[in-house]
Amino acid sequence: MTNQTEFPRRSLRNGLLAGAAAVAIVGAGLSHEVWQSSGAVAQTQGQTVRTAAAIPSFADVVDRVKPAVVAVKVKVETASMRGEGVADSDGPNFDDLPPGIQRFFREFGQGGRDGRGEGRQGPRGRQFGQSQGSGFFISKDGYIVTNNHVVQNGVEVQVTMDDGRTLDATVVGTDPKTDLAVLKVKQEGDYPFVSFSQGKPRVGDWVVAVGNPFGLGGSVTAGIVSARGRDIGSGPYDDYLQIDAAVNRGNSGGPTFDLNGDVVGVNTAIYSPSGGNVGIAFAVPAEVAVSVVEQLKSGGSVSRGFIGVQIQPVTKELADSLGLKETRGALVAEATAEGPAAAAGVKAGDTIVSVDGKPVAGPRELSREIGAKKPGSNVSLGVVRDGKEQTLSMKLGTLPGDKQAKADTGKGVEGEGRGFGLQLAPASAVRGKGDRGVVVTGVEPDGPGASQGIKEGDVILEVAGKAVSQPAEVRQAVAEARKDGRKAVLMRIKSGEGSRFVALAFPGRDNRG
Repeated sequence: MTNQTEFPRRSLRNGLLAGAAAVAIVGAGLSHEVWQSSGAVAQTQGQTVRTAAAIPSFADVVDRVKPAVVAVKVKVETASMRGEGVADSDGPNFDDLPPGIQRFFREFGQGGRDGRGEGRQGPRGRQFGQSQGSGFFISKDGYIVTNNHVVQNGVEVQVTMDDGRTLDATVVGTDPKTDLAVLKVKQEGDYPFVSFSQGKPRVGDWVVAVGNPFGLGGSVTAGIVSARGRDIGSGPYDDYLQIDAAVNRGNSGGPTFDLNGDVVGVNTAIYSPSGGNVGIAFAVPAEVAVSVVEQLKSGGSVSRGFIGVQIQPVTKELADSLGLKETRGALVAEATAEGPAAAAGVKAGDTIVSVDGKPVAGPRELSREIGAKKPGSNVSLGVVRDGKEQTLSMKLGTLPGDKQAKADTGKGVEGEGRGFGLQLAPASAVRGKGDRGVVVTGVEPDGPGASQGIKEGDVILEVAGKAVSQPAEVRQAVAEARKDGRKAVLMRIKSGEGSRFVALAFPGRDNRG
């Protein structure tokens, strides 16, 4: 048993970065290199660089962190329409995941050629398969971090350590929104562990990924941070690191380390047309994982702040319709009745541009800022209304269930032809539509309304900031907006998915700017 508590932080950064400079001389067209003996330096045009022989390896940092990385094997209960017990080995049930990330997780399976493992028919018709992934110890008493999709629907969990020991584990808690999970081994012991980085890696920094690709535990790859803040469509809190260290099926839940041996990210997804590594992998950054993991350890679930708004991006058309100078912030399509935002005075048509003085670029940033705060805490929102910014204070509620602030794409399209291609009727004249607004009873397929996603049955609640209940009021509000020199008219529309704003460009105008 290793009595190691926390790995020493002995940085290799200076040596590796200095040595890596040697790569720059390859094919650089330098005609006056003067090469000396192996390990010496080359002098050219007044610059001094190390030779390739002087580049150190990653072996020292790997030796320190590799014992803390484990292979995770999960017995999962599956539901097959064909009556077959088949499971995705690195994600047992993709249908339960957000649509935008399903294509990523399908690349992570472990098993046959199609990436699926073989299951078996259990008692009473229950079906089982096997899921495999990676994880890492974060404490000496046996807490492990992995991905939620690795352990989802799991009935038995085992982890295999780098020294070959196999341990039983239980799922302490999961967070589908960030795809993180915390496990705890059942056997008492003093386990090797690693820590999350306190800083943020820069694009271009070296990183090392360790995991269990294709069931080959203890595999190590190296690369750099390719980008930060990636949104891959998995949810409102997307803020992924992109790395080019090779990540393949079975790496899910494994750590990505900096050169100090600290975890900078939890490997979660890859993008791959072929199903194998193409140098595009995504990891949950340490600054996101730390908060989630602590809450999962202490309570088994994650509580997030909640203000109760439906939001969407501010496009150029929307900004013009609202009188905004910039396409920044999150446009409030609707404030939930009796929610914290509504109670503080937030209204549909407001644009939230800051949280506690921190600028908000769009809906994703607003969702992350609010979700990262504890329910019950006080926040100040910077809100632009009628072209003027004001500050509203409120106490955060708790995000209920799986509800989240919805970000509509709201893409603007130029208007062509005559009118907006919409047939309208008072809501009071259409059965089941209530007394508020004007119902869209018909949509021309090639008209501007259709191009903006307006469908038959949608209800127009407001036009240019004015409530409407008759088609004539819609026409009047549109005429006034056009008279005011607007390039587009703003409508608030209610559909089955909730409320949203749509900017319809006036026919005949060139809005390309």
